Amino acid sequence: MGMLDLKLAMASSVRKILVTSALPYVNAQLHLGHMLEYCQTDIWVRYQKMRGHDCIFVCASDAHGTPVMLRARQENIDPEVLIARVAKATKRDFDAFGVEFDNFHTTHSPENEELVCKIYQSLQQAGHILTRTIEQAYDEQEKMFLPDRFLKGTCPRCKSDDQSGDSCEVCGATYTPNDLINPISTVSDTTPVWRESEHYFFKLGDFAEMLRAWMAKAELNRNMISKLDEWFEAGLKDWDISRDAPYFGFRIPGTDDKYFYVWLDAPVGYMASFKHLCKRRSDLNFDEYWNKDSEVELYHFIGKDIVYFHTLFWPAVLQGSGYRTPTSVFAHGFLTIDGLKMSKSRGTGITAQTFSSHLDPTYLRYYYAAKLGPSMSDIDLNLEDFVARANSDLVGKFVNIASRCDKFISQYFNKQLATKLPDPVLFAEFVNAAELIAEHYEQREYSKAMRLIMALTDKANQYIEEHKPWLMVKDEAQLDEVHAVCTQGINLFRTLAIYLAPVMPDIASKTKQWLGEDDWNWASASHPLLGKQISSYQPLLMRIDKKQITKMIEETKASAAPKEAAPVATTESGEISIDDFTKVDLRIARIIEANPVEGADKLLQLTLDVGANQRNVFAGIKAAYEPSELVGKLVIVVANLKPRKMRFGMSEGMVLAAGPGGKDIFLLSPDAGAEPGMRVK
Repeated sequence: MGMLDLKLAMASSVRKILVTSALPYVNAQLHLGHMLEYCQTDIWVRYQKMRGHDCIFVCASDAHGTPVMLRARQENIDPEVLIARVAKATKRDFDAFGVEFDNFHTTHSPENEELVCKIYQSLQQAGHILTRTIEQAYDEQEKMFLPDRFLKGTCPRCKSDDQSGDSCEVCGATYTPNDLINPISTVSDTTPVWRESEHYFFKLGDFAEMLRAWMAKAELNRNMISKLDEWFEAGLKDWDISRDAPYFGFRIPGTDDKYFYVWLDAPVGYMASFKHLCKRRSDLNFDEYWNKDSEVELYHFIGKDIVYFHTLFWPAVLQGSGYRTPTSVFAHGFLTIDGLKMSKSRGTGITAQTFSSHLDPTYLRYYYAAKLGPSMSDIDLNLEDFVARANSDLVGKFVNIASRCDKFISQYFNKQLATKLPDPVLFAEFVNAAELIAEHYEQREYSKAMRLIMALTDKANQYIEEHKPWLMVKDEAQLDEVHAVCTQGINLFRTLAIYLAPVMPDIASKTKQWLGEDDWNWASASHPLLGKQISSYQPLLMRIDKKQITKMIEETKASAAPKEAAPVATTESGEISIDDFTKVDLRIARIIEANPVEGADKLLQLTLDVGANQRNVFAGIKAAYEPSELVGKLVIVVANLKPRKMRFGMSEGMVLAAGPGGKDIFLLSPDAGAEPGMRVK
């Protein structure tokens, strides 16, 4: 029995379904490309819940990895502070777009650490983990091994420039950083060296036969299968699941300086988020959903760029550690805007926050739905078409039905609906479309569902046009017919609103409030609302003005422009005020390491102990001091100076010195009793 047959057989019974979306990374702000996936998933989940199924939607912030570590270091905060701050912004964006999780957690959690360590130990005991020494890119300036994404170079297959260290966005090739041509560290813009390090590997090849069987059972999209076949033909390689310190993540049990690669603990975050939900809901049992014999349906919605991890590594890791595998994985394509890759400089790299500050995200949820199917084809957000379709479909057709009919029900019939429909055959036609629309939602054929719903919307408007209640109302003898026609129109609108509820939950909520209903399920569309008093109608959507799009684009462009530092307020004589001076945070720091900077005549690279943390600072004192003379000395540093990206790396402060220059440069060393971190007053 295939997956579709299974779903149809279970249609009359309650299904248990667990759904996830790919984890948003805390080092990046959510943009419209991200929201494509979250809206796609949210629509499917809402549809399943309306059908009466027990569908749970979990996700988490992807909180580990070198980018998070470096950003926290640059901002001089703990990574946990960064994670908490970004979590608030992420929730704000999800709320604005109507994306509703049953649980949203973080991969930096005790649940995730417990699960990833348990999975690793199970794999190790089963013989699926090996260690070997590898050569790895090392940034000598930053004194760290470089993750794949912190390397850029030329793709070894298609020779495209500016590609990352593990895969090519142009041709889709995957490779190791060693294969990258002319690699450069994106952290320091220097050429890395290669150093040996012992790493831990997952033996993916052990699961080739199992993965082939899982692929067939999961009924993956044909494009996904074609890609998987390519990887099988190339041979399944051992997967490096470890990273060297310094690294923000979970330490591998039994090691001192090795950490789990973020791509091992990130998908485990699906499990951890669900486990966190189980602690709050006594009706949920973790093992029922994740044990190897589980009959619960499990679906992952992802972008096509991470198919490799979710259809090879993830099922193999689950199988090898004794857990169930996904029922299927659904992948979508990339989002382009006006036919091009999103770009802030062009004004199309639009963040979720920027969009929601200018436009109701309901419009975009509908536009995405009108474009989405089950394939991995890219989706284009053509802004001119977006405005035209939103104004035509949603305002000119859909909500127009409600506003036209309510006018007469409120003015002439005290907001009371008639007790019967004048055209039950037309209403039955709308009701009979429910199962076909449902099938489109189930198969993620949202565009087909929207076309069918809009065809019904046209019929509803045609019905009102044919009867012309605005003319009939002039004849008192026809008032009963006006009442009946407008009641019919409102019921046709209500049925359409139920069908669109997974796509436009905010409009559904407002419509229920207007009609005085508590909740809807899919079956609610099959019976009319009659003889009921309704509330005052409030406009559900307004037409989009193209000026709103222009302002949104300009704001996005402005956010990409280099920021000029605000000038310090001075008097006419050029003096600054005492208030300006007190803003400078002077701290004692101890030099714990000093090194010359290759290619710089005057600079030394200093590693400073500032008490609460360490700082990397470049100081132009090379002519006056040998590096070895400086180690252990105390200096004064401007601790709240904004980090500055230099050609040689990031400078995170300024060391104060005095003197005429050259060899006569003197560090302002305080008394020997001072300690790093002390404030200088």
